[in-house]
Amino acid sequence: MNAPTNIQIIKDTKGKPTFAVIPYAEYLSLTKNRAPTIPNAVVGKVVNKDMTPIRAWREHLGLTQSEVAQRLGISQSAYAQQEAKGNLRKATREKIAEALGIEPEQLAI
Repeated sequence: MNAPTNIQIIKDTKGKPTFAVIPYAEYLSLTKNRAPTIPNAVVGKVVNKDMTPIRAWREHLGLTQSEVAQRLGISQSAYAQQEAKGNLRKATREKIAEALGIEPEQLAI
């Protein structure tokens, strides 16, 4: 059966399939329900170094407490207190996630 398809297979120089190109709408439908991921380095800091997820993310992203505090519009010491807490209010977690450029769900380790 040779049904027409909108998928394009790109092969390497040896003829081995390397990439599949699909229509963008199909890509969106395949990825819309995916949960955001958490890098292994962040999980490792939480598990092995007993860091809060907020601190682990901040360090992973190469940011200082002062930089994140400035993004939040608060003092560095106020941010340090939030970063040290294990459980934050949902609204606070959402604001910090936005300041870090990640999804709030990615702070739930």
